[in-house]
Amino acid sequence: MSIEADKAPAARLSAALHEAERIVVFSGAGLSTESGIPDFRSPQGIWSQAKPIEYGEFIASEAARREAWRRKFLIDRDMREARPNRGHRAVQQLVSRGSCHTVITQNIDGLHQASGVPEQVLVELHGNGTYAKCLECGRRHELAPIEEAFQRAGVLPHCAGCGGLVKAATISFGQAMPERAMARAEAAIMECDLCLVLGSSLVVYPAAAFPLRAKRRGARLIIINREPTPQDGEADLVFHAEIGPLLGAALEIP
Repeated sequence: MSIEADKAPAARLSAALHEAERIVVFSGAGLSTESGIPDFRSPQGIWSQAKPIEYGEFIASEAARREAWRRKFLIDRDMREARPNRGHRAVQQLVSRGSCHTVITQNIDGLHQASGVPEQVLVELHGNGTYAKCLECGRRHELAPIEEAFQRAGVLPHCAGCGGLVKAATISFGQAMPERAMARAEAAIMECDLCLVLGSSLVVYPAAAFPLRAKRRGARLIIINREPTPQDGEADLVFHAEIGPLLGAALEIP
């Protein structure tokens, strides 16, 4: 393939991004795999090796809570070492230039924040895995002392404030979606003129409904994902490619 042909996708993407004034980025696991974080749903993903622990199991069973924390600390090894990649930096550039007003993410790794995306711009639909929360009072708990006590003596965490169960601040199967995050995402989708999907399989609902909703109310839809998605046929532009190299080239991010 010629250099000119290589540039063609980035040029098309660049033109679409520069035309848009109110971009919503919708990011999924494919963005973070480029930082070395394993995904959950692929044939080699985490859930191919172990069935996910549902929220009801976590609440009802000490054994399930113990296994959930054991898995959590194994996964955290990859998350702690991960750094924002070129795709994250490109998203941050869209935000800093003012054309992207909201980043809706399915990711729980905190890499958007680490890249410089402000918290007020970010909507975390599936929570955040870099800290824990009390399921009763909502108090935040840092992971380091929880891990130290668990690894040293097998101690399961309880809230220092109310005594409630403490869980990683992520949304498990069977757990209600966060109402405020869903409302913020809905409002952003209703106002955008372009929805840019980055690395999402677009099969996890209700989150996956947002890009399609944007398209059907008149916004353009662009999808960058290594594999085809169920919404490819609805999109204005589809790129089956690595996100960092393509989006980085489109925005001239090194």
